[in-house]
Amino acid sequence: MSVDPSALIMGVAAAIGGIVQGADMPDAAKDFAMQQIYAVADQAKAVDVTIDDYIELLPENSREPARQAVDTAAETAQSAVAPFLPSPVVAVPPDPEIDESLPGASEEPEVVGPAEEPIAADSTVPETIPREEGDVISSVAAGPMPIGSIAVFVPWFTKAGGICEGITAPVLAALYSVENGFRYGATSPASPAGARGPGQFMPATWARYGKDADGDGMSDVLGVADSVMASGNLLCDMYSQIGEWKAEGLVSGDTLDLTLAGYNAGIGAVRQFGGMPRGTDDYENQTRPYVAKIRESEGRFASVLQLLRSDSGGVGGLIVQAAIRYLGLPYVWGGGSVKGPSSGGFDCSGLTSYAVYDATAGLILPRTSETQWNVGVEVPLDGARPGDLLFGNWGPGGPGHVAIYLGNGQMVHAPTTGDVVRIAPVFEGMKARRVVS
Repeated sequence: MSVDPSALIMGVAAAIGGIVQGADMPDAAKDFAMQQIYAVADQAKAVDVTIDDYIELLPENSREPARQAVDTAAETAQSAVAPFLPSPVVAVPPDPEIDESLPGASEEPEVVGPAEEPIAADSTVPETIPREEGDVISSVAAGPMPIGSIAVFVPWFTKAGGICEGITAPVLAALYSVENGFRYGATSPASPAGARGPGQFMPATWARYGKDADGDGMSDVLGVADSVMASGNLLCDMYSQIGEWKAEGLVSGDTLDLTLAGYNAGIGAVRQFGGMPRGTDDYENQTRPYVAKIRESEGRFASVLQLLRSDSGGVGGLIVQAAIRYLGLPYVWGGGSVKGPSSGGFDCSGLTSYAVYDATAGLILPRTSETQWNVGVEVPLDGARPGDLLFGNWGPGGPGHVAIYLGNGQMVHAPTTGDVVRIAPVFEGMKARRVVS
């Protein structure tokens, strides 16, 4: 096709972005609007795959006229959008002069936290997919996340998790998920306070802890390796300092909880309050929930890291790895195929279809949960292995939902409209089926 539909969507997104940037609206509303535009643009390429797939299903003598019809429609829309496209914006590099104090030394503790995330739309499917506190996701609602980016972090989480005894790889993974959903490089946001990169470092803290960890000749606050190792060293230093304060009777509380609070609010706040910071809106509504989210998802990320680090596990392990590469991708009804996401996401059976096909290099499942139930053999739920399919939401026609078993009572699935691909506990009434040996 001479005009890719995905390019058109990118053009529309750019045009709307230009209108939003020039609109008279509060900064918070403008930021939220731009985040949604980025998310749409990030998934645009999937549209090309969907349209091409459907055209290939047409009779051979109908394919070329169909392509020409798509071209004509795209060119017409592109002409209509063109006047609204904004001029390119040249980014201004940050001021290299850093004169801020080292972490925790300031009288006013600095709050280093995740960028604000918009609230997901309410599910349009009642009673179907339960969501529990601590479900593991990677947020894409706050902006575009490179698909599979969690896997890029795994070796560095492992390395940084070995710096000291108190800070483990699952803790670091959970922290980075809460901070910004494993975004890095140009996609990693800057907080209103000025924290940057996947580890959300303030300039003064990065001046002390930012090192060239991957040997590329630079200390990159937006990079994966440098940020994760800096976080590991900072957290270990805080963990040690808080341990000393506890021994001296200056603070009380769980050492890891207080360390995570220090990462978010500054270690000075921990010392000031003799434990978990409290009292102000920032501490009550940001720091305390921040710590709770990390601790709640720590165990689930232990399972995720084990799966991503594993080079074995057979086909079942490969099915799991294929699925969890898409953590955080939006649920889209009818979305996904053996080629990957379409229309910007997956539905439940689209995710399983893709993961099984990718892991087996060719096994094509039927496209719905009801028909996938007829593939393979049923196994007892307590005998399920990673990569087995789980079926639930039973009705007269069979199962209304399908997921992929991870092990340890956990599954990865695309739940429902308004949600994203996530890891969650296996819910009541599910049955297991082994589709590959």
